[in-house]
Amino acid sequence: MVEVVITSVGQEMSEYSRRNGGLYQRRTPIFWWTKKWSNVKFITRELTSVFVAGYALVLLFQIRALFQGPETYANFLEWLKTPISITLHAVGFLFVLFHSITWFNLAPKAMVIRLGKKTVPGSLIAASNYAAWLVVSGLITWILAFS
Repeated sequence: MVEVVITSVGQEMSEYSRRNGGLYQRRTPIFWWTKKWSNVKFITRELTSVFVAGYALVLLFQIRALFQGPETYANFLEWLKTPISITLHAVGFLFVLFHSITWFNLAPKAMVIRLGKKTVPGSLIAASNYAAWLVVSGLITWILAFS
């Protein structure tokens, strides 16, 4: 037995239309985002999150190796010196750098600061983010260099 739903006089609703509420949905090509440069930057930025997660995983594995003892940690450090690891870290670094720069450039749009009736300029918000990034990077470099 087949169920037929009548939508208007003499027209049957297809299974696809029934599942999607009867609304027409135009098919979107898989590479729709390649036609506009702003979309390419957006998708690239979103994909860089994978490399940010990769760096987080490497850090977690490093902490795990540290807790498993000196031999395991030494093996992990040797793995970090392999050409494939160095290549992945170099590529990952570039993507994480792109991710950070685009994030700081988006901050003024996501964080509107009002002082009284005036709005803090977006360039000042972005500049303060870059300055904080520079200060924190400098502190980390100083701690690593002199400890």
